[in-house]
Amino acid sequence: MHTIERPSATGPSVPRPPTAVWFPGFGPSTDTDTATGTGTGTGTGTGKSAGARTAPLRLVCLPYAGGTPSVYRNWAAHLGVGVHVVPVLLPGRGLRAREVPYTDMGALVADLTDALVEHGLADGYALFGHSMGALLAYEVARELRDRGLPEPAHLFVSGSKAPHLYGDRRDHTLSDADLRQLVRDLGGLAADDTIGSSYLERRLPVLRADLTVCETYRWAPRRPLSCPMTAFSATRDPIAPAHEMEAWRVHTRGSLLRHHVEGDHFFLNGPSRPFLLREIRAELARHLVCPL
Repeated sequence: MHTIERPSATGPSVPRPPTAVWFPGFGPSTDTDTATGTGTGTGTGTGKSAGARTAPLRLVCLPYAGGTPSVYRNWAAHLGVGVHVVPVLLPGRGLRAREVPYTDMGALVADLTDALVEHGLADGYALFGHSMGALLAYEVARELRDRGLPEPAHLFVSGSKAPHLYGDRRDHTLSDADLRQLVRDLGGLAADDTIGSSYLERRLPVLRADLTVCETYRWAPRRPLSCPMTAFSATRDPIAPAHEMEAWRVHTRGSLLRHHVEGDHFFLNGPSRPFLLREIRAELARHLVCPL
């Protein structure tokens, strides 16, 4: 399967890549060894898509800025047999490395929503997003609702202040050196992590594009979502402190359950990860018991 570069705003239109490219997945049927709970993360979405469509509940997982679906590897082993984990692969990374990353939230939301619909993932689903992924998940939920499609059974937002609070950062304009330092300061890279440093060096253009998506985003008032929400913040996260996570409450008419855990901005990769997964599993189990 070949990849297709997205054209510039002034360039000619080209066919979009297959929707399977958006959803490489780490589902239990192909990636997870049920005995050990380990995953390979080598699939391309072809074998997993059938399982995702027939699972009682799909958890669509959106990455943080510069992130890849690998952050959600092995999640399926922790969330129960009724949940199929569907990570999202954005352009500029992995199988989509040749594609130009998005720099505009509106275009990204529209294309991702189209892919969810075309791939049969816009019903019987929940959304999880961390940092940029939380903002993207929220906008996708609104877009699906505005198209007359079901809202998610549950929206999990993690490490991201409420949408109406965006607009006060310009990290995408930092120099490469300052951007690397920012990632270190947020806990994404240890000072002696030479492997991580090399990886980050390759990811800087994608990270800068993703930050542009977030920092040029402006919230537009629309009626709140109706689905329940769970918000996760961390004790040492300067980007999404507890009071700015609490502000998500105005964006749903349903309940908002908020957890404040130990860790930095990347707490979902640290010691608080087991707690995060237990809480997600508990909430999703309620939806599996009750009709969606």
